[in-house]
Amino acid sequence: MIKHTLRTSKVVLRKSLLAIVLSLVIFFSLITLIQLEKNSSLNINPTLSLASNLPSNFGVSLWASPMFNNQPVFEDVIKDIQPALISNSTRAEVYNFIVSNPGIQFRGICAGLGIAVGTAEFHLGVLKKAGLISFVRDGKYKRFFVTKKFSWKEMKLISLLRHETTREILKTIAAQKTVSHGKLASDLSITSQGLTWQMNRLREQVIVQENCISNKVTYSLSEVYVQSLPVLLCTVEY
Repeated sequence: MIKHTLRTSKVVLRKSLLAIVLSLVIFFSLITLIQLEKNSSLNINPTLSLASNLPSNFGVSLWASPMFNNQPVFEDVIKDIQPALISNSTRAEVYNFIVSNPGIQFRGICAGLGIAVGTAEFHLGVLKKAGLISFVRDGKYKRFFVTKKFSWKEMKLISLLRHETTREILKTIAAQKTVSHGKLASDLSITSQGLTWQMNRLREQVIVQENCISNKVTYSLSEVYVQSLPVLLCTVEY
């Protein structure tokens, strides 16, 4: 009776060990398959250039861009960016959407392309790791840009222009050159206190200059932004 019990226990133990081994084999096989799938989606080929991997409609978006500081905005992307690129169709859509909408924030990408949050996070991560996109912080948001297209100051200004009230303030100042605090608040139908908050933020970024003569406060654009602001406004409103 004791021998029979021992044999039964050994059989149960062998079956348990076999089940554990099989579970481990299945687990590691799944991990390997997932890793292979991720690697294949990247389709990295160091012999290919950026241009050869992009969709045919990328050419216009890349090269028909404005100039800043007398330099091509892309500064020869093919030479500067590692060619680890966009063969995945969804990733190409994400990249092209950022090209067309500089300063777009994460939710805007999801809504604009109709893709899930997880999908957007994955492809943005791949593009960021490859050095194709970058972002700047705008409060709690990240605003995405194509790498090498804009300077850091231009990206910060575009981020501000993505806010409707700020955009209208800067459009009005650009059009009128110099405008008083009272007239600006009246033209835009905002309170004096609200305008003061907006202007403090713009002055901190050295985008706007404030002048006070005989208790009259006026605003004008900082000289460095006089030429670039109209171009960046067109970029945002296009």
